Amino acid sequence: MRSRRSTRYAIRIRTRSLRFVLAFLLLLTVVHATETSAPTGLDRGFNRLYDLDFSGAQQEFKSWEQQNADNPMGPVSEAAGVLFSEFNRLGVLEAQFYENDSAFASRKKYEANPKQHELFEQQLTRAETLGKSRLARDPKDHDALLGMTLASGLRADYAALIEKRSLSSLHYTKDSSAWADQLLAAHPVCYDGYLAGGISRYIVGSMSAPVRWLLRMGGVSGDKARGISEIQTTAANGRLLAPFARILLAIAYVRDKDKVRAREILLGLQKDFPNNRLFPLELARLEKPDKR
Repeated sequence: MRSRRSTRYAIRIRTRSLRFVLAFLLLLTVVHATETSAPTGLDRGFNRLYDLDFSGAQQEFKSWEQQNADNPMGPVSEAAGVLFSEFNRLGVLEAQFYENDSAFASRKKYEANPKQHELFEQQLTRAETLGKSRLARDPKDHDALLGMTLASGLRADYAALIEKRSLSSLHYTKDSSAWADQLLAAHPVCYDGYLAGGISRYIVGSMSAPVRWLLRMGGVSGDKARGISEIQTTAANGRLLAPFARILLAIAYVRDKDKVRAREILLGLQKDFPNNRLFPLELARLEKPDKR
């Protein structure tokens, strides 16, 4: 009799444990669904950016911002639109496909549009003001932490790829990674947050050993393999930044002479964003003999 009672008790324990596990998995599913719910104006705006519809993207961002006036994601998205527009005008992303790690220091400095630069800075300053205000009320505010991460990341991109200010770019990259760490600590399924640290680790990890040592002394560490892994995480699971992460992966694979994976990503991007001339252009270049 005692053995039967023990068996029934053990079955009840296992049943409760199974229910707990199922409930926990359901909770994770709900949390993930919250991160990937129906597209908003921000989603539509970023998709338009990747398809080179800059005016349409800004319309989406401004419309969303009118309904979310205190949210830093509005102005930081507008700043992203300005930056992508300048990238397109100047051919910045195209140039990156020709770069390799040893040639990065020889990249040219571009002539930015002063009015666009001013607008870019205004939107980022506004995003940072709104973000800090929200964080003062709630240090774990999702959109505030993501907005601060993106603001520093956009400044890093502008400094590095347009102005050729590498040290300033690394400073902003370090800030972006620090904000991303806070974001992921509070919201681990915000997969867009993995991109900031991934870019930093990949770039620094691609540099020569003496340079990596000096940067590590300044608090900036590199790990090329981990950086690629984090960029892949955003590419596979991110929301707003997944296509940008895919672009970065394609560039990284071209630099590493991995034409198979570069082609696979570019084909997917071409299918998703048929109006973006960058992807068919780079696919055509992959078919030519490597003279770089």
